[in-house]
Amino acid sequence: MNSIVMKQDASTAIRELLAYLLSSSRVDAVLTMRQVPETGSCDLGLITDPSGMVEAEPFLPVMTANAGQALSSISMSGKRIAAVLKPCELRGFTERVKREQGSFDNLLTISSICGGVFPLEKVISGDLEKLVPRYIEKTARAEAPRGLRETCKACEEFVPMNADISVSVTEHGSLMHLHSDRAEEYTEGFEGERIEARADQSHIDRMMKSRSAAKGKLFQSLEKSSGLDGLVDLFGKCVGCHGCSRVCPICYCQHCDFESINFDYNQPYFQESLEARGALRLPPDTILFQLGRLTHMSFSCVGCGMCSDVCPVSIPVAGIFKKTGERTAGLFDYVPGRDSEEPIPVMVFKEEELGDIG
Repeated sequence: MNSIVMKQDASTAIRELLAYLLSSSRVDAVLTMRQVPETGSCDLGLITDPSGMVEAEPFLPVMTANAGQALSSISMSGKRIAAVLKPCELRGFTERVKREQGSFDNLLTISSICGGVFPLEKVISGDLEKLVPRYIEKTARAEAPRGLRETCKACEEFVPMNADISVSVTEHGSLMHLHSDRAEEYTEGFEGERIEARADQSHIDRMMKSRSAAKGKLFQSLEKSSGLDGLVDLFGKCVGCHGCSRVCPICYCQHCDFESINFDYNQPYFQESLEARGALRLPPDTILFQLGRLTHMSFSCVGCGMCSDVCPVSIPVAGIFKKTGERTAGLFDYVPGRDSEEPIPVMVFKEEELGDIG
């Protein structure tokens, strides 16, 4: 594998690469995290002018929106886009491509071995300035920084799958790995020593050990939500805001059934239910919404944690979906986003699968 030795830190090197791609007209736009130096505020931005790269922070440990979700709507524009995606964002986008909600045709995807991201509350509180330097030190030593999203601590898919370019960082330096012909073509002429090298496997193994232990603890903490009674009890706090579906990279329906006339308060069923029961919770059907969403997309949950991050009543939605998704997908040896050509199990019918139920 060809790799480029990066003399600068990884963010600076990728920022320079992205500016090079824009200025040389190899891409029309760049999708990356940005941070305004004066205010420290950050967002996911689409940049078309090389001068705008001054605000780019490609590997900022923040996810204000899942970039895979955002990329879905612009990837089929015909424009050439270089997108910096965290591994879960890349996998989420891959799942959307399988649903014909995106395309890799004009994309250059860039990712990195991911140390995780901080919850949005830490971004809003202005703590990033203190947290990021420590984060960089910890991740370079394959250690888990404190204060990450719970699903980040427990994520075992932190190595990018099928990125054109990936970045690995250790305490000894960083490398830009070129995985595709497109990566070789787009980086032609970009400065840097090219060598044959792969990511440090011992670094990855140390991270995996920590993540696996954290996942065990997370799943154990969710045991009380097992079974229908447990889910009903846990999701009973849901206020029906539907924020989790808004930020989910897998939920893509323009017209969600739970927001359709079928669940309109003015429908006859509402009055009939009220007469039959004598009382109804408002808003109604919040548990049905959560179970319905779990049924629809648990196979493809990439564990990004956005749903838990925006939940106003702190339901551990991401942990529940991750745990359920791993069990259901595991029956088919399926990993969400592993391969854009691998069909989603729920969309494949095999007659022999019915044998278990007679």
